[in-house]
Amino acid sequence: MSSAESLKGITPFVYAADAGSFASAAERLNLTSSAVSKSVARLEERLGVRLFERTTRSLALTDAGSAFYETCVRILRELAEAEAVLAAQKLEPMGRIRIDLPATFGRLAVMPLLTRLCEQYPNLRPHVTFTDRFVDIVEEGVDVAVRIGGPSEWPALVAHHYVGNERLIFCASPGYLERRGLPMTTGALGEHDCVCYGKPDGAVSSWTFASEGGGVAKRTVPHRLVFGDAEAQLAAVVAGLGIAQLATWLANDKLSRGQLVEVLADFATDGLPLFVIWQRARQLTPKVGALLETLRASLTAR
Repeated sequence: MSSAESLKGITPFVYAADAGSFASAAERLNLTSSAVSKSVARLEERLGVRLFERTTRSLALTDAGSAFYETCVRILRELAEAEAVLAAQKLEPMGRIRIDLPATFGRLAVMPLLTRLCEQYPNLRPHVTFTDRFVDIVEEGVDVAVRIGGPSEWPALVAHHYVGNERLIFCASPGYLERRGLPMTTGALGEHDCVCYGKPDGAVSSWTFASEGGGVAKRTVPHRLVFGDAEAQLAAVVAGLGIAQLATWLANDKLSRGQLVEVLADFATDGLPLFVIWQRARQLTPKVGALLETLRASLTAR
């Protein structure tokens, strides 16, 4: 059966289900009641199931009809959205767009890109939220999100673009290293003040070490300080309070300024993957398209 044949009868069926009668649906469609009834009957025959329980006064969806109705409504809505998108292709990006970002990475790495985009398109109205929790972008009405880490399989309604992996390095301030010495092995970290990241549940994040053969090893190190915020962790290390494992996107500015020094370079390793994700149904709108183009071209995990 062709896709065109599959679509036959869907609109009369949905209108009849919404109105509760063939006559009311016929008025909305500018057809006769008989034409709507016959269209639905042909649809039922083709599907091999009864979609309505018919009485002399009204129509009621069967269980199969209810399930089919939900699918049909979604298909018609997506077709309408696709038509609107195509009609708007030549328009300048404008209007409200919902964006969700990881808290620290979003502020440091994504906000400069959004600022430039807003300068380029003054009629664009971003609504930006910051959270490190999992966000169901379809359920929460988010157009585009940036995520550090992700599921093994993305939902069908969500598209994604892999940006790259974080790079995790070990850092300390020059002043700290002058006082305490330079660690030469990972075992020597037990003699140093380690500054770790704390999870919301109170657990302390383990550190990841490159090992021979391209593998990695994870372990929790003895720690002096624990912070539940990456920027606070960074500030403590810059202040000379110890050694930390930090993502390069967080530490690069301090490294370039000489406020931090990389140590144990042979044990640096890749961290979590970074993704840009978006709702497939909205990807062709000018505002979403412009944002995706900016993020995919300029965003980096390193």
